[in-house]
Order: sequence, then structure tokens, then C-alpha cells
Amino acid sequence: MALRTMTADRGDAGRRIDLVLRRHLTDIPSATRTRVQAWIENGLVTVNGAPIHRVSSRAAWGDAIAVAVPSGAEAAPRRTMAAEDIPLHVRFEDEHLLVVDKPAGMVVHPTFRHPTGTLMHALLWRARDWPPGQRPSLVGRLDKLTSGLVLVAKTTAVHAALQRATASADAEKEYLAVVYGRVNVARGEIDLRLSRDTRDRRRVVASAEAGAASLTRFERLARVSAPRVGLALLSCRLVTGRMHQIRVHLAARGWPLVGDPTYGTPGWTRIANPSLAAALRTFPRQALHAWRLAFRHPATGQRLTTDAPVPRDLDELLTAAGLAERFRVATARRRS
Repeated sequence: MALRTMTADRGDAGRRIDLVLRRHLTDIPSATRTRVQAWIENGLVTVNGAPIHRVSSRAAWGDAIAVAVPSGAEAAPRRTMAAEDIPLHVRFEDEHLLVVDKPAGMVVHPTFRHPTGTLMHALLWRARDWPPGQRPSLVGRLDKLTSGLVLVAKTTAVHAALQRATASADAEKEYLAVVYGRVNVARGEIDLRLSRDTRDRRRVVASAEAGAASLTRFERLARVSAPRVGLALLSCRLVTGRMHQIRVHLAARGWPLVGDPTYGTPGWTRIANPSLAAALRTFPRQALHAWRLAFRHPATGQRLTTDAPVPRDLDELLTAAGLAERFRVATARRRS
């Protein structure tokens, strides 16, 4: 038998394990749904190291899935992902893991539309001199147009440990978000279920009844009147990690992200100040930045806290909106 391993991504979250396996085993012609279900029922599939036997089991984002593919299940030749010499902004690294500050515009993992130039290609280049048995694997992902911190494991064992560490109650992943709207509360929670849009699988919809339980906590760091619309800078913390969670939750609350091409609104058209309206109109992406990450290091047990500086494009937007100084005051107050 040949052991195949994979990590469930956001496209797999909430899906049946048999469907997840078929998605990841497209290079094995014999991996039909019936045969994959038989592999599960016969104990050939594990999730996070534990065997599963129910084909209806659901995958969670970040699950480490392994399947012992029986001999004779012929696979087509797999294309090896090539290492590419792409600069990386590493915020922390030791022999177990690293934390990378991903720029907006970079895709984290190859796709049909983005077969090269991804974060994984860059990580493979950095890993070219790592000891045997080490290979980078992503622990969580960011959208192409979101900047900020991405956690990377160097071994399978560390990957599984980091999944547990980042899912614990004392772990924190904090984002900065610039939103349209009058945010009249200092802090709160958005508790709405999320599911794929049945009309467009690339989108996510929020509901009080249907979908996966999802919780985002937010704090207002700064706001300006921005007549006729309003603008605010929020700090958002993920309690769950669903696809597009912050973007969808904020839009559902009536505070869409500036520049969000999928869930946003052209709020700049109603901004009275022409220069501010122009800055908002030309902002090239969703105004979302994975700012801080804190968790227990799986090897040392010490709390590791890493941050990513506000990127230039977002800093210029904060300055144009009059939020930059308020942000500095708010962050200084939080540290004191």
C-alpha cells in the first residue's frame, strides 16, 4: 500500500470525507466514490491520526488526512511542485515552525489559475536546505487579497500539534479591518452560521439557522465620520476559522470591508470628501490584514506572539481616512 497524506483546506471544511478524498486523489483513476467509501469502511483512512469508518464523517479546515491506497490502485504521474526563489518576509523561525508575513496579491497554494508564484513555491525554496524529513506545510491560509501572518509547520507532527495549539481557547489570531459604516458599539460578537452559496460555490452566505457555527469577536479601534457613510478600523478575532468568515460576518452586520470585490459595496460613491473618496475607490484590495498571532509553542510550551507591521497600502489608506493617529493611540492604550 502507498500512504497518501493531505491537509483539508477551506474548500473541504464541512464536506464529507469521501468527497474530500476524491477531490485530493484525482490522479488515481480507480479512486471512485464507491472505492473510496470502501477504503474508509475498511479502516484505511485516518483523520488527525485516528481511524474513521463512517463515510459521512465531515472534514474540518486543517484536518490532517491520510489514506493507505491499496496496491494496484494505479496513479498517474504526479507533478512535483517546483521551488521558486521568491522573497519571504519571515517574522519568526526555529527548527519546528515559521511565521511568514504574506503580501496582498500572493496566492498561498497553487491552483489551476495560479500554478506558480505562490507562497508554497517560495517556502519550498527556503526549505531546500532543511534537514531530511522536513517539508513546509501551511497551518491555515489567507485569501489572495488579504495580507498578514501565515503559520507554517516543518514536519507532519508539528503540523498536527499546531492545529491543536491554534484551536485552543488561549490562542489568538487578530485581524485589522477597515469598514464602511457607522460602528456605534465599542466591541461585540458576530454569531452567524456560514455556508457555501448554492448559486456560486466561490461565495459564502451568512444565516442565523443554516450552515456551520461561526463566531467573530470585534473591537472598534478608531472611527471617523466620513460624512454620509462612516468609516471605522476594527480589530477582529476569529473564534472559528471558516472560509471568508470575517469578510462575510462584517458585511452581514452592515460593515462591509473597503475594497472587498466579492462582499463589499462601493461606499466611496457616497463619501463627501473628494480626496478620501478617491483613496477608497483606488484601494486595490480588501482592507484586511492578519495582524497578530499568539499560541503555545508545541515544542517549548511557551506562549509565542508574533505581529506583522501594517503594510504600506493599508497605512496610506488609514492616513487618508484620518484613522492612522487614532489607531496609534488605540494600540498604545492597549499595550499600557
